[in-house]
Amino acid sequence: MADDVSYRESVLAEPPAGEDRPRPLSHVRHARILDHLAAAGSVGVAALATELGVSDMTIRRDLLELERDGRLLRVHGGAVLAETPASSVAMDSEEPRFEARLRRGSEAKSAIAACAASIVSGYRTCAIDVGTTTYLMAGHLREADHLKVFTNSLRVSAHLDGGAPEVYVAGGRVRPEEMSVWGPTAVAQFEKLWFDVAVLGTSGMTAEGFFDYSFEDTDMKRVYLRRSGFKILLCDSAKFQRMSLVQVGTLADINLLITDAEPPPRIAAALAAARVEVRLAPPAAGQ
Repeated sequence: MADDVSYRESVLAEPPAGEDRPRPLSHVRHARILDHLAAAGSVGVAALATELGVSDMTIRRDLLELERDGRLLRVHGGAVLAETPASSVAMDSEEPRFEARLRRGSEAKSAIAACAASIVSGYRTCAIDVGTTTYLMAGHLREADHLKVFTNSLRVSAHLDGGAPEVYVAGGRVRPEEMSVWGPTAVAQFEKLWFDVAVLGTSGMTAEGFFDYSFEDTDMKRVYLRRSGFKILLCDSAKFQRMSLVQVGTLADINLLITDAEPPPRIAAALAAARVEVRLAPPAAGQ
């Protein structure tokens, strides 16, 4: 062990003045990367490249090799610790009915919805995704007379019926289970617009990104991501470390996550690497 430490220190030692710094060998770089991961939970490509005196491409190759060995998981701009049994990802294969999802975690969803509405009310145009938490958020926007709402959720539009915002619904085919509008007509219609802010729901989140149950609704979610200046994801903590049929996007595709509890370390590290702001919703009034 002492010989190994001495060797590592000799490889990484500062060179004499006027000499080029030697580049550490791959196994030494891997050890340093894993040391950083153990200490901080995440590493960044640029910072490692600067510290070790190698190119970003070299670090990316190192991360790829370590990922193949199961030592870490690559994320946007770096890597996080690999999965452990305690942080394994659960797969949801079936979409629960809307009413059942609305009851599940209702206090957390209500708090997230109220927090999101306080942000959205400061904008002029807003795209609102399908989902239970986005539906609850819409109820807080009924008095926002300056707001134009664009949605593919018939439930959201009905929740705002008679309220102050102008509401525009995408035209297309209706998915009865979710009361959502989807299809090429809906996509083409909203693809021509530009929204100040988009608010999306999700079925689950991992360090790799966020998910949805259906291909149909995913197409519209991706339109909102492409055509909005600021992207907000609503995700209660029960959905952390869960995934379902379709990955909608990576964490780098969103600007703000609103949730009810601190994300687990792997997701928190991936969010930080992707420069996503995390906001914890205060408990809703009366809770």
